[in-house]
Amino acid sequence: MTQVISSMEETEEREGNAEQEEEEECDAVAVVADIQHVIESVVQVGEYRRTQRKESHVLARRFKHILPLMEDLRDLQNPVPQNGVVWLRNLRDALLLAKELLKLCSQGSKIHLALEGEAVMIKFQKVYEKLSQAFDGVPCDELGISDEVKEQLELMHVQLRRARRRTDTQDIELAMDMMVVFSDDHDRNADSAIVERLAIKLELRSFEDLEVETVAVGNLVRERKGQQAESTQKIIGLLNRFKRVAGMEETAIVLDGDPAMPNKMLGRSTSLVIPHEFLCPITLEIMTDPVIVASGQTYERESIEKWFKSNHKTCPKTRQPLEHLQLAPNCALKNLIVEWCENNNFKLQKIYTSSCQEGSSTENQEEIPSLVESLGSINLEHQRKAVERIRMLSKENPENRVLVAEHGGIPPLVQLLSYPDSKIKEHAVTALLNLSIDEDNKKLISQEGAIPAIIEVLENGSIVAKENSAAALFSLSMIDENKEIVGISNGIQPLVNLLQNGTVRGKKDAATALFSLSLNNANKDRAIRAGIVTPLLELLQDTNLGMIDEALSILLLLVLNPEGRQEIGHLSFIEILVGFIREGTPKNKECAASVLLELCSSNSSFTLAALQFGVYDHLIQMKQSGTNRAQRKANAILDLISKSEQI
Repeated sequence: MTQVISSMEETEEREGNAEQEEEEECDAVAVVADIQHVIESVVQVGEYRRTQRKESHVLARRFKHILPLMEDLRDLQNPVPQNGVVWLRNLRDALLLAKELLKLCSQGSKIHLALEGEAVMIKFQKVYEKLSQAFDGVPCDELGISDEVKEQLELMHVQLRRARRRTDTQDIELAMDMMVVFSDDHDRNADSAIVERLAIKLELRSFEDLEVETVAVGNLVRERKGQQAESTQKIIGLLNRFKRVAGMEETAIVLDGDPAMPNKMLGRSTSLVIPHEFLCPITLEIMTDPVIVASGQTYERESIEKWFKSNHKTCPKTRQPLEHLQLAPNCALKNLIVEWCENNNFKLQKIYTSSCQEGSSTENQEEIPSLVESLGSINLEHQRKAVERIRMLSKENPENRVLVAEHGGIPPLVQLLSYPDSKIKEHAVTALLNLSIDEDNKKLISQEGAIPAIIEVLENGSIVAKENSAAALFSLSMIDENKEIVGISNGIQPLVNLLQNGTVRGKKDAATALFSLSLNNANKDRAIRAGIVTPLLELLQDTNLGMIDEALSILLLLVLNPEGRQEIGHLSFIEILVGFIREGTPKNKECAASVLLELCSSNSSFTLAALQFGVYDHLIQMKQSGTNRAQRKANAILDLISKSEQI
């Protein structure tokens, strides 16, 4: 009996150790992915503020040197030891600190960075110290890091240790000008020539530059939450001087406990603090006609339209390109502002001019409960009208998506997916697609058992219903557990069928859904068994569809699977990959090289086949002029070629 108990304890201990090792390995994979994401996001930053531009570029370049290490670690076959996991966490923390500093130097207020330049330089020094500490004990041997990468890491460690605070002579000159502008000497302080010279040095002369700076100052005000009020007031004051020199209207910015709104907007006591969310990020004035842009940010209609008329196609706050320039009234926020103004006797300068075309938030609150009730009507026409109206209301208005869910609209919509009426099914699945844009609704929809019903519509619905069903499955698959639900509910096969036989839009919707679902390992197997490889190869050969990158991205996931490599790895496919490496777009080349690298890493016969199709010269060219990622992939394939020749 004692031996049995002892044996059981040993078994439990082994299982516990195995589970711990598995958790550590998963943690290592997650940390490596985090580090890659941080590095790639920094590498993509286009420009830094003039005051810290040189230092920022030096730090960003050091980020790039870490990428080969992450590539090595990602491709490791053996589990990462505990000391390796600890080191990766320390490195990630140091890189996150560096990323935040570079973000400040890229998107922060130029005036703030100039005024507090010395403090920012101290932050750079702290970042270098933390990075240097992270590289003090890299467990290279335990991690199996290649000699080439090890040499690069040692060189970078030496550079980090030698990093010293540097002050550029131009920055010294800039600091002196700042001292003059903020001097107590009123005559010098008011000299517009000095202000104009400083505006030139800070690159704050054009309308665009000053509007972007206004957004950055507004973000700074919100982050400080009333602290460092004296410094913040100086920054706001100098911004308004620059605007006066440029002939622009001054900015009204509210400091917590110290409002600075112009008299033209006030009809009550100046001690009132306006909620930050009521202020336009561009003008920092209370909004009278708030609208939502494609990025999800809200602006005053007049200010964002002026921004667009200046040939901008980006979001002023996030600096990201916008998919479209359409504006949607933010009815919910508008009603909150109206209510707040009435309660606080706040008189706005102008009257609200726009109207919410789908009805005000108050009207929708009254209409939506009635529509939800009609979804269960015994009258088919009432049901059809109700579901069509909910589809429209939930299309562009985030508030309506919440209201439909709050009033119990999701369960009856799911039930309508099983109705024999094709139009009702189409409206219902499209309404659920719209509702699933809201993160909380994703969970509610899947909890109601909608996924199998959506798959049924995907198999048997109209063309539009099939397309929107695929899009709905993609949206719901953003939650990891839903990826598995779609797979075990036999959702992969109808998506593959749509990829093969659908319209152009249907193929795109199916490809997007299949890529997301194939991030789940079990779904990779399901997709391969469903015959996904054949339509993917057809997409590669039909350049008119413009889906080459989508197809290659899915294939890159599939080649990580042994069955996938067996299905994909034949001579005609290798020839197609070499063709894209030879004459594809930069993104085509990058994706094709990534797929080829995975194939060549698993079997040297793929390397020989690629050589027969003339890949070598094209890899040399890619190594010299490709994207950063393409260059790394080309280097890795060339290394494999070199090793195969030595055998």
